[in-house]
Amino acid sequence: FCVDAMQTLGAFPVSVKHVDFLAADGHKWLLSPCAAGIFYVRKEVQDKLRPIALGWNNVRCPNYTAQDELTYHSGARRFEAGAHNVLGIVGLKAAMDMIAEVGVANIAAELLRKRAFLVPELQAKGWTVFNATAPPENCAGIISITREASDLPAIHQRLTDGGVITSLRTDRAGKHYIRLSPHFYNTDAELARAVELL
Repeated sequence: FCVDAMQTLGAFPVSVKHVDFLAADGHKWLLSPCAAGIFYVRKEVQDKLRPIALGWNNVRCPNYTAQDELTYHSGARRFEAGAHNVLGIVGLKAAMDMIAEVGVANIAAELLRKRAFLVPELQAKGWTVFNATAPPENCAGIISITREASDLPAIHQRLTDGGVITSLRTDRAGKHYIRLSPHFYNTDAELARAVELL
């Protein structure tokens, strides 16, 4: 069983109790630089995975002498075909240290508090909030909204011009959505500013 934890890791507590594999890039809720992430493999299934790339770092090659057969290194190293992204790793470590200091449970509580503020404020302005009535255990830090007869690309641009970073999404039918993703460090004043611009 594999879990894509991209939208959860760093925002809400995550258990790997029933997980074989877990992957997440670090640039979202973990707040790390791009191209640095986490890949967890339960010990009992590690030998079932096969690397998809060969390189100088993941095959056995004593003294850089060509071998008759390619043999992967054991453990996680067999998936690291090339050079490490050292800057990304250092940035990810610093970000994870900060998240550990703040506490994932504290971050989750703050995200839910922000959601509890934003949802009724947005609904009062005529926005449809997806999963507005979801119980806290089924919520995420992301809030996606839409409003009929509104020019969402123009509203998204107004938010951007006002210093509020959101994401404009479009489904296959061409319908637009605005996605807000406040993190624990966003202030109540910033949330109020976003609502004002919406």
